[in-house]
Formats: sequence, C-alpha cells, structure tokens
Amino acid sequence: MATRAFQVLIVDDEPAVREVLAVRIAQWGYEVHTAADLAEAERMVVRWQPDLVISDVVLGDTSGLDLLRRLKADDPQRPVILITAHGTIDVAVAAMKEGARDFLTKPLDYGKLHALVESAAAEIRGRGEAGALRERLAKTGLGGLVGDSRPMRQLFETIRLIASSDASALIVGESGTGKEGVARAIHDLSARRDAPFVAVNAAAIPEGLIESELFGHEKGAFTGALQSRPGCFELADGGTLFLDEIAEMPIALQPKLLRILEERRTRRLGGAREIDFDVRVLAATNRSPADAIRTGLLREDLYYRLNVFEVVVPPLRERPGDVPLLTQHFIGAFNAKHGTTVEGLGEAAGRLLEAYPWPGNVRELRNVIERAVIVARDGLLEPAHLPPFLRSREAGSDSVVVVPIGTTVADAERELILKTLAHVGHNKAEAARQLGLDVKTIRNKLRAWGEA
Repeated sequence: MATRAFQVLIVDDEPAVREVLAVRIAQWGYEVHTAADLAEAERMVVRWQPDLVISDVVLGDTSGLDLLRRLKADDPQRPVILITAHGTIDVAVAAMKEGARDFLTKPLDYGKLHALVESAAAEIRGRGEAGALRERLAKTGLGGLVGDSRPMRQLFETIRLIASSDASALIVGESGTGKEGVARAIHDLSARRDAPFVAVNAAAIPEGLIESELFGHEKGAFTGALQSRPGCFELADGGTLFLDEIAEMPIALQPKLLRILEERRTRRLGGAREIDFDVRVLAATNRSPADAIRTGLLREDLYYRLNVFEVVVPPLRERPGDVPLLTQHFIGAFNAKHGTTVEGLGEAAGRLLEAYPWPGNVRELRNVIERAVIVARDGLLEPAHLPPFLRSREAGSDSVVVVPIGTTVADAERELILKTLAHVGHNKAEAARQLGLDVKTIRNKLRAWGEA
C-alpha cells in the first residue's frame, strides 16, 4: 500500500503568490492545493485534509487569523504557517498565541520556508510511525517482552517451548536485557500461571541471610529470629521460583541447593521437619556459565541440574530494529505513570537512539525514555529531550570539519557542505539553513560535484 503524500494547502488572495508558492513546494516533492479565500480554504480542508496549511494573513475581507482559529478548532495538531507583507510584532504574537507554527514576512525566505515544511513533514511522519508502532505492539511481543526482530522471535519460540513443559531452565544474558521478564513469561504461559511467581536475587542478599531467605527458619534458629518464616521454596509451592544471578550464590550453599532440587523437599533453619514442595526452578546469570564454572563461582553439577534448557537473551545492540518498538512501549507506560501525552519518537531522536550501543540494554533505554517523557510532556520526543550523553553523540566527530593548511577554498567548501549534509541526515533544506545558503545553491554544487 502506497504511503500518502504529504499535502500542503496554500491560501492567498493573490494568484501570482499562490502560483509561485505552489511551484516551489511542488519542486520540494510535496502535493500542493491552493485556495483564494477563507471559504474555499475551508472546502479544500474538508476535501483534502491537508497536512500543512500556509496562509496569508490578509484574505480580502477576512483574515488568516480567522482561518487559523477554525483550522485549530478542527484539528489542533495540524501545523499552520502564516505569511504577510505587513509583518508587525503584534500580528506575529497574535498568530503564535492562536497556535501558528511560524510567521513569515514577504519577501519570503524560501530556505526558511523549506526548512519549516520539512520539519512539519517530519513531525507528521513521526506521528504516523508512532501510530504504526502502537499497532505493531498490539500484535507482537510476548507477555511483558517487546520485540519483533529475528532474535526476539526466536526467543519467543523458545519461551513457548519451555512453558509447555515443567523443566528447569538457565536464562543467560547481560545485565538489563530482561532475564526476569523471560522467566515471568515462561511462568505466565505455563500450567503454573495461577500459582505464585517468586523471584530471588542471589547477588542482592547478604551472604549471612541467603540461606534463611531460600529455606526459611524457625523461631530462635539464630539471633534475631523472633518468629518462624517460610523460605522461598515454600512460598513458591505450586508455582515458579526464579533464582537470579545464580553464579553470585555462595559456593558453599550450592551443594545444599542442589540436594534440595533433587529431593524436592526442604527443611527450615533450626527445624526438624522436612517440607515437600512442588516448584519449577528457573535461574539466570549475566556471566558466561562456562567462565563461572572455570573460575569456581558456579558448581558444575548445579549447572547441569538447572540447565535442562539454556535461554540466551540477546543484548539490545544486536537488535537495534527493536528500539523504536520498545520506545513506543515505554512511552505508553510512562504517559500512564506521569500523566503526560507524548505521542512518539521524532526522526532525529530516533536516529540517535538506534545508533547508540546501549551497554545497559533495555533497562538503560527504559530509564532514558522515562526521563525524555517527563521533559517533553507532550508531542514527539526530540534530541533536546534526551540526556546530554546522547545529545553529545549528535555533535561528535562527524560534526567537526578539519581543513589542513594548503587546502583550496573550493575543496574546503566542498568538505564543509558534504559534512553538514551527512550531519543533518542529507536534508538539503536543513543543511542550507545551517550554512546560510540557498537550497538551490547546494543542489547546484552537488550536481557539479557528481554527488546529486
């Protein structure tokens, strides 16, 4: 299905102005319609639903401000640019208060107008992509896991397979990849879904307390044991016990854990009675299991007991195509949490997010998007809403032009223009704006250099 062309409606009571603007904007690759007055403009809006309206302030006996008010009442998000030959501060302020995207005076700066049209088109594309992502989110993913890349589809298949059995599994992945989410998805798809899911992080519990946490204790079993307490195996009875960071569990405790897993019964610290349990055990580690065994952090026999299935969770850098989908998912979650109305991800911010290697994986992306949603509050997320460490990548080495002594002016100019184009994603209008040139000048030079 072909993508709908970006449509621009030009409203001006002077035929020559309408014609010149229509030709210019059509040359920029957009579909153009024209209207001579407010009444015709309103009919054209109903018929064509233009994405952008460019209107003169003076429209015979009516005003472009009247049209602006009516357009904003019909669709508050539709961008409107007003132009006039008699620009005053008062009119400009009134236009911006009524919701105009910008206010230009004649004779028009076509470089600036082109940049404004490009910006509006990018915003419309961003909204369209956000809507498409929301539709994909409803059709993809598994449980709380989000992704539509090949590695994630393979992971979902593995999860469904494991969930259909009652076997143990070892979930391997870097910190922040979502290992607990994988464990929860297995539990939620299994026959144990209505029973408890109990998660224990072996790295987060002090060594002196982990045995009590796992197996429970009786009153008086040790100093401070003022009452009896069930352990995690008892709490998870009938359901799933998730042992996160299993390689961080004290090596002296691992043989006892192995015995309990084999016998499927436990005894509280200080207790005499053995307690049967029915628990499916899932474990996880952010280390290579082979390295953990070789360095003495993980007993080999415990590894074999847990590793009926090994589930590898891919790092985010190996599935950059999932970043927009994850971002849209987090935007929805954080809008609900913070009462914001962010719609989606702008193109420039999207390029930054997809280019970043995400050493902290999905957890890091989640934190970045929560911050961005709070900063933006509404609209699309743009680079200004992202943390400084991401924005600095936009102004990194690719934004520096080094010209050695002896370089000709012509060669320096070529390097500057090409570098600027690359920096702005080959948007000729934006490059022209940043360089203070007419976009036609850049096109002509590119054609002369064979770069068009």
